[in-house]
Amino acid sequence: MAATLTYQDYERVTHGGESGVAEFVMAAIMSHKNSDDYKVAVIADDYDHQKNTTITQYNKTIYSMTGVAVTDFTAANNKLCSNFFSRLNTQRCLYSLGNGISFIDVDESGEDTTKEMLGKNFDHNIKEGGYYALIHGVSFLYWDMEQTHIFKLTEFVPLYDESTGELRAGIRWWQLSEEKPMIAVFYEEDGLTRFKSGGDNKGLEVDREKQAYKTTYEKVPFDGTEELVDEENYGSLPIVPMYGSRLKQSTLIGMREMIDAYDLIRSGFANDLAECAEIYWIVNNAGGMDDSDLAKFRDRLKLQHIAVVDGSDGVGVTPYTQNIPYTARQAFLTEIRDGLYEDFGALDVHTIAASATNDHIDAAYQPMDENAGDFESWIRKSIVQLLALIGVDDEPIFTRDRISNKMEQVEMVLSEAQYLDEETVLRKLPNISPEEVAIVMERRQAEDMQRLAMTETMEGGTEGEV
Repeated sequence: MAATLTYQDYERVTHGGESGVAEFVMAAIMSHKNSDDYKVAVIADDYDHQKNTTITQYNKTIYSMTGVAVTDFTAANNKLCSNFFSRLNTQRCLYSLGNGISFIDVDESGEDTTKEMLGKNFDHNIKEGGYYALIHGVSFLYWDMEQTHIFKLTEFVPLYDESTGELRAGIRWWQLSEEKPMIAVFYEEDGLTRFKSGGDNKGLEVDREKQAYKTTYEKVPFDGTEELVDEENYGSLPIVPMYGSRLKQSTLIGMREMIDAYDLIRSGFANDLAECAEIYWIVNNAGGMDDSDLAKFRDRLKLQHIAVVDGSDGVGVTPYTQNIPYTARQAFLTEIRDGLYEDFGALDVHTIAASATNDHIDAAYQPMDENAGDFESWIRKSIVQLLALIGVDDEPIFTRDRISNKMEQVEMVLSEAQYLDEETVLRKLPNISPEEVAIVMERRQAEDMQRLAMTETMEGGTEGEV
């Protein structure tokens, strides 16, 4: 997923100096906004917010006598947006990341030291980054000394190396509205520079000179101001790309057409219901009645449900009803829905019986497991890169969030308990999270120590009496 401009473009424009950097940053943002990846990500955000672009922009048209297509303002125009995109991506993301991430290395007390180093919001940030990696194709992890931040493709311009494909620099920008100034931060391997649009709101100017990523300030005792005493950079750019799959593209690609078909059929059915009266009337041999006469006749039928006509001249009123095709549409909607779940590799809980065994449930989860393996491999790669950046050698562990016959699973674990140690048994129980294992082990140890102390006290008291 390459951006329009590369890191070499930046080097060619600036020639390694400071001149032309602001102009390049603005040009890179504009070029990124015109890229296909950015446009797909913007549309994916609309579908994620249940503002499905195709159906919301759809209007019925009719053709004039000259063959020109014009909007039919008399037609019903219900626009029903489905929520498949958000629902399916949420399921895939939370299946792997819903229970958080743990790591292999723990200290003597069972505490996950690696996770503590990554900050309190690490699980939340990885979950957010994983979701945007799915719907946008990629997201970016930024390490800010003590915690991670997530940059979306709709707010970050990646500058890749033309030779190696590695991320060498990037630009994050934001702007509340066109009338407000644009803020941009240029991240390089040797520091970051902040820019701000000038008075004409077109060009960028340096708002804060380049500074290192790791800076230390001390307060001056006399006036309370802060003074820079130390600054240092990382060995590489502290931003890591995180992809959602081996395809490195938005999950909207390939899914959008099926969602659009579902929305158009369902909305069309609603429009047919709105446009089709339950009963309509044909008045025979009454060509002399104008529109006002017909309106009065219709109103009388609605109010009194009685019509008096003189049939001597063949005048008559005949009621008709319309039956809207339903069965074929419903069958096709079901087929599209099933196809969406199957192509995405998602789990439709309606296909699992309440009495299903774990073997049946495992079979239903097989497509999800296959996609989760691909998704987790890219998340793992990004986290390992992030850990290497801060000098930690560890591996993430994913605990998949899946429904199961928990009673059957507990019975199986307990039947094997005599061959396993206590910690392994706790980790295999489905109703105990990885974070709770250390707490339970600590409490069990404290209870054992307390019982041992009470036993020793009682034995000591008995010996004293003898």
